[in-house]
Amino acid sequence: QESLVASGGDSVQSGGSLRLSCAASEFRYGSYCMGWFRQAPGKEREGVAVIDTDSSTTYAESVKGRFTISQDNAKSTLYLQMNNLKREDTAMYYCAADPSAYYIGGRCSAAGAGVVSDYNYRGQGTQVTVSS
Repeated sequence: QESLVASGGDSVQSGGSLRLSCAASEFRYGSYCMGWFRQAPGKEREGVAVIDTDSSTTYAESVKGRFTISQDNAKSTLYLQMNNLKREDTAMYYCAADPSAYYIGGRCSAAGAGVVSDYNYRGQGTQVTVSS
């Protein structure tokens, strides 16, 4: 059975960095879009980043240039490197996955980061708190 387990959240000061990890079990390599979304208290879910089956990536404008999504297929692990963190990045962060077959030409990155929060498989969250 598929599972996604996120970790790495912490409290950091503004300008600091964190790397989130997501252990993905039973997701066949090359068949799933992987991504991260976040939700701050009282706010809507926000898609943050997507990595496609060909490793192409796309990001929300709010994190572009600061966050990097990557994956280690040998370890079945998804990462989100977050640099130059801002207070507005404070949120619960979730990893998610969706079959690439659901997307035109199998290109999930073309659908953008905004849809990540609607992916069919979503793990539990890890809290990121950024203080000034």
